[in-house]
Amino acid sequence: MQRGFKIVSHKAKAGLHLPQRQTKQAAGYDFEAAEDFVLPSIWKGNFIKTLWKLHHQDQLTADDITAGDQSLKPYLVPTGIKAYMQPNEVLMLFNRSSGPLKRRLILPNGVGIIDADYYDNPANEGEIFVQLINYGLTDYHIKKGERIAQGIFVPYLTADEEEQPQAVREGGFGSTKE
Repeated sequence: MQRGFKIVSHKAKAGLHLPQRQTKQAAGYDFEAAEDFVLPSIWKGNFIKTLWKLHHQDQLTADDITAGDQSLKPYLVPTGIKAYMQPNEVLMLFNRSSGPLKRRLILPNGVGIIDADYYDNPANEGEIFVQLINYGLTDYHIKKGERIAQGIFVPYLTADEEEQPQAVREGGFGSTKE
């Protein structure tokens, strides 16, 4: 087995589909949402209040900043999928072209990186979650099975004479130390 997808054990009976390419020449494997999920609009809540104060050059309090930032926080949409690959490969997650255009949904980091050692990690079995922000005016209801991102397997290169990292992945999403 060189690379591919499996359903995580706790969602084995949830009727999920493995990611698939939709056409012969497609590079990306479409990932589906593992469950219904409501993605709130960033324009609701405290973000607009914070923008109003900024626009009017009012002094922002620490609470204003925290509340505004919380409105912009991405949500993690579960896929129920894990990906296995070779040690010198990475799975890159991207927006589907219809996400921003038709639904106003985006990956806020532009691209998600799934490392080979994320597979079967002890924190979450390597389940892939898609970070999404809804910049539309209303909440968006993602339906189970709706395609929300696309993944592309890519080989990568390392620098000459680098000091080989010794750390072993112990956690799940965002687990490496900053």
